[in-house]
Amino acid sequence: MPFKRYVEIGRVALVNYGKDYGKLVVIVDVVDQNRALIDAPDMVRGQMNFKRLTLTDITIDIPRVPKKKTLIEAMEKADVKNKWENSSWGRKLIVQKRRASLNDFDRFKLMLAKIKRSGVIRQELAKLKKENGA
Repeated sequence: MPFKRYVEIGRVALVNYGKDYGKLVVIVDVVDQNRALIDAPDMVRGQMNFKRLTLTDITIDIPRVPKKKTLIEAMEKADVKNKWENSSWGRKLIVQKRRASLNDFDRFKLMLAKIKRSGVIRQELAKLKKENGA
């Protein structure tokens, strides 16, 4: 399978290190071999090293170095937030954040729910084995 995630203007990336960790940003210009100019609706435009960015499959159609208003409109038109939340990567990160925010009692309730679920599955499996064996 050929490589498809290229550094390009309009490529949506996930920040994987630093104070903006976990934010979705858009590459609006390439500064040099190691850095890009990035922007997002909820942050100030700035340079970031490519090592701090993880490229996603999502791209938007924008000109080079657009105004903030143009960028926000293009992101809404391309439905970036919804695409990200529906991707398996985005869903996995949402689940990780939710699990990290659980308190002790929530983890206890989750444990009890898993025990109850496994008991129901075990009972249904025993029924199916009994039907097939008889």
